[in-house]
Amino acid sequence: MEEVKTEKPNPAPARRGGRRDQRRDKRVDPGPDLENWKPRTSLGNQVKDKKITDLTEILASGSKILETEIVDTLLPNIESELLMIGQSKGKFGGGARRIFRQTQKKTPEGNKPSFGCYAVIGDKNGFVGAGTGKSKDTVPSREKAIRKAKLNVFKIKRGCGSWQCGCKEPHSIPFTVEGKSGSVKIRLMPAPKGSGLVVERECQKVLKLAGIKDVWSKTSGQTKIKQNLITALTKALKELRQTKIRPKEQEALGAEE
Repeated sequence: MEEVKTEKPNPAPARRGGRRDQRRDKRVDPGPDLENWKPRTSLGNQVKDKKITDLTEILASGSKILETEIVDTLLPNIESELLMIGQSKGKFGGGARRIFRQTQKKTPEGNKPSFGCYAVIGDKNGFVGAGTGKSKDTVPSREKAIRKAKLNVFKIKRGCGSWQCGCKEPHSIPFTVEGKSGSVKIRLMPAPKGSGLVVERECQKVLKLAGIKDVWSKTSGQTKIKQNLITALTKALKELRQTKIRPKEQEALGAEE
């Protein structure tokens, strides 16, 4: 009898870089190293020595923040998010929103691309900041945007200015504010509890990080330019703190001090 030879199936080839991918998935962002922080400004020294423990005190004095570690120390629960300001290229994937906006510069050596990014930070309790970054690569532009957003942090005034609600809780804004950047205009109006954020999707991210839960809005101009839209929104939010309220009306509007 002839012996029949059976061939064993070849094992599936090992995936190249498999362990590397697993390590990459398990990698965690270490965050700011505040223990080894060496302040370079007098304000930073006061924060590290715990002479200043509230960010509101710094903003009220008008002092300029030049170190991101100051914000990381005084706001430990801060969150950051990147906004969709760009648009992907390509025949089939073109048109999809992305966080980087790519531009090119014509030179004799060829095209030199650069990537722009827009970041927002906030603690969902009245503090919020926004900043832009631009670089030849994506990672540096993202880091620049987050760093500038921390340096541009400011505090807003929340309340309940809607005549339909009157709960006197800081879930909305106390009064109507407006902001303008380029041709874009945005108006934020108080809304009753449960209305939600009736505003553009990227603006919703900013308002959520600021701690606003209900608001109505009205926009005009070239709102597809997201940079101008977010800049107009931040200007409108700053008007909440700059506008003064009478003591009699402050309690009725539920406005924070």
